[in-house]
Amino acid sequence: MAAIEYPYGRPVGQVDDQDGQTEVLRAALSVLEKAKEPGQIFHLPFTWPEAPKKVDWHPPEISPIVKVNLDEIKKLGAEVHKKKK
Repeated sequence: MAAIEYPYGRPVGQVDDQDGQTEVLRAALSVLEKAKEPGQIFHLPFTWPEAPKKVDWHPPEISPIVKVNLDEIKKLGAEVHKKKK
């Protein structure tokens, strides 16, 4: 599975950003080559360019894929924040 921390409804990037969307798609497809077993999660190295509070078009409920993987997402997020300090 290719995981990306982009807002719901924008899984490959911002509207009209053809270069950025192509880069995300290529990275997602590369997961097919890297995966050694079912269920592996590869976190793609992309960051949404806006602050979360400015992204106001999220649905009221989190996406199903995020809901299933929420514990792991939180754990990995905490690890990333520790490394930045």
